[in-house]
Amino acid sequence: MSRDGAGDPRAARTRERLRRALLDECAERPLSEVGVAALVRRAGVGRATFYVHYADLEELAVDACADVVRDAVDALHAWRGRPDPVHAPPALAEFFASLAPHTPLYRALLAPGGGGPLGRVLHRDLRSYSLRERELAGAADAPLVASAVAATFAGVLADWLHGLLDADARQIADQVWQLLVALHTSR
Repeated sequence: MSRDGAGDPRAARTRERLRRALLDECAERPLSEVGVAALVRRAGVGRATFYVHYADLEELAVDACADVVRDAVDALHAWRGRPDPVHAPPALAEFFASLAPHTPLYRALLAPGGGGPLGRVLHRDLRSYSLRERELAGAADAPLVASAVAATFAGVLADWLHGLLDADARQIADQVWQLLVALHTSR
């Protein structure tokens, strides 16, 4: 997500400070009320430093939430052997439960239906992983199923975060898991 200094440890530390400051700010107020001035003050960096690394607050917010994307992809692939068609791997329920501390921030970046800046990153990464897995397995219609898996997961996750689906973390994990297993076994 960042523009400069990808391999520079100082740049990585600065980006981490900015990400942490954003998460702390968003724990106190909605993203829409967070300003760059307060953010850089909390991070202990200058305003110009912020703009060296990020174009705007939304880019920083997506970067700060990128771990949720990696966690989602890992949770969806945290099983070995033949998947249980009814019960999600424990990692998937743990993933859903882990979202609670920053739910308002995720809602700001992940629109109902799975759109928004975080939704685009989630869809891209999940589709890429699913496509690679399906192609390695020689599965039919790999691009179609990979797209369906990514869209289904991003959409269900977003709708659940926005309160459009009434389920606790374990229930939503099992429900989305059943949909994904059906997609993977339908072709």
